[in-house]
Amino acid sequence: MSKFFFKLSIVALIPLLLAACDQKKQDQQAVEVETEPKEDSVFNALLDKYTTVKLTTDISALTENQKQMIPMLIEVGKIMDELFWFEAYGKKDSLLSTLNHEAASKFVNINYGPWDRLDGNKPFIEGVGPKPAGANFYPEDMTKEEFEAAAIEDKASLYTFIRRDSAGNLTSIPYHVMFEEQVKKAADLLKKAAALADNAELKKYLNLRAEALLTDNYYESDIAWMDMKTNQIDIITGPIETYEDQLFGYKAAHETYVLVKDMEWSKRLAKYAALLPELQRGLPVEEKYKKEKPGTDSQLAAFDVVYYAGDCNAGSKTIAVNLPNDEEVQLKKGTRRSQLKNAMKAKFDEILVPISKVLIDEEQQKYITFDAFFANTMFHEVAHGLGIKNTVNGKGTVREALKEHASALEEGKADVLGLYMITKLHEKGEIEGDLMEYYTTFMASIFRSVRFGASSAHGKANMVRFNYFKDQGAFAQDPEKGTYKINFEKMQDAMNSLSEKILTLQGEGDYEGVKQLVDEKAIIQPELQNDLDKLAEQGIPVDIVFEQGVDVLGL
Repeated sequence: MSKFFFKLSIVALIPLLLAACDQKKQDQQAVEVETEPKEDSVFNALLDKYTTVKLTTDISALTENQKQMIPMLIEVGKIMDELFWFEAYGKKDSLLSTLNHEAASKFVNINYGPWDRLDGNKPFIEGVGPKPAGANFYPEDMTKEEFEAAAIEDKASLYTFIRRDSAGNLTSIPYHVMFEEQVKKAADLLKKAAALADNAELKKYLNLRAEALLTDNYYESDIAWMDMKTNQIDIITGPIETYEDQLFGYKAAHETYVLVKDMEWSKRLAKYAALLPELQRGLPVEEKYKKEKPGTDSQLAAFDVVYYAGDCNAGSKTIAVNLPNDEEVQLKKGTRRSQLKNAMKAKFDEILVPISKVLIDEEQQKYITFDAFFANTMFHEVAHGLGIKNTVNGKGTVREALKEHASALEEGKADVLGLYMITKLHEKGEIEGDLMEYYTTFMASIFRSVRFGASSAHGKANMVRFNYFKDQGAFAQDPEKGTYKINFEKMQDAMNSLSEKILTLQGEGDYEGVKQLVDEKAIIQPELQNDLDKLAEQGIPVDIVFEQGVDVLGL
């Protein structure tokens, strides 16, 4: 169990102008929130948004050394979990100590704080205000203008906290300094696991990742991770995604996946990576927006995930990842698209199939298949590697230019380009099955993901796509039955036009254009809300939570 605790003190009314040398200690102090917890029945209703899934895999084929490694890697995950708690909220122990309702505590832990991630980060504990857009990465009283005017060299770094010095001026603190004790423990565990690794590629990666946690320099370990091809055990760990920073989208949050590779499925997927350059050339957009060449070492792999921690475990759970995020690594090596097969199957069975029975036209329900869901999810991740990473007009990377809107637009790009790629590969005979399976399953998945809410980049992306496709006539709703039927040809047209729009906005680094798209389309209209209410009334969960750990695995 992690021993990462934050000291608590009641400082709510004391001005937070602290000396820079004391900043680390004082940042780990917390404000105890006076709360009046809701009744268990209310929190039980909130918990009904989730269904519990046992997270396991067949470990019989693993070696004894591999079985010894997994608990060490899970301990690393527990440390990353506590670091994310600090990044997301900062007052974990203080908050939990005020709650005497088991259901309330469970819901707080699912959300890593007192804000409902599936309801636009709405507070669900009395006495708690709105969630700061910058989470705990920045001073709560800091304005965007103050940040942009501050002369701090590494202020936009993925790996620094922004705080105030003794004079009240903004300053930065590197992650490895703020979390010195915790990353040292995590690094030691990674090195112990490396000593047990029989696979030379994995051993190299674990040692380099350990050093990266101590320095905030992740490039070499990202390269080593991309060079791993034959390992059966894997861990994705450290500060990775920037979704939690909804102020600028600059700061990466800590998370961990502990993974066991499905060697047979991974072998089946490998052929698609070789098609990336051809797919890039065929994108439906002007040449200048597809001039970059994706790395040729891009990989597709299938895993069973045996432990989630931190950012990926907060609210809606990730079922596939496309990493590394470093644009330099992507252009040199490409990315690895990791399909989390066991988690994906759980969401398909427990959520997507029940949704389709309520909202998809009865004649088209036969097209809802797991193979299509798997492929749509996989090519979503593949599509992250396509398009453009650097703007065409000198505005820097797309991520830097689009700031807090970068993640939502990137997720929207991946969704719609994934479907575009499936269409093209199906035409070439590279993908089997009826194309309507992919389109209908894609449509049903919009309803699944839009329920993640406006606080989620994936939720925003699905709202944009639903409203855009609706405006283009890609589907129609039966006024009596309330079910949706796809217009195949119009959906293809909408797919192509939205692909072009998103790729152009990214290439131009058009912040105002993206903001307008999000403001106009990333909303849930009353008609769609009625549909989502139907799903809630049917008791269909929004997402899953995990029963996980060494005991579940039988280790």
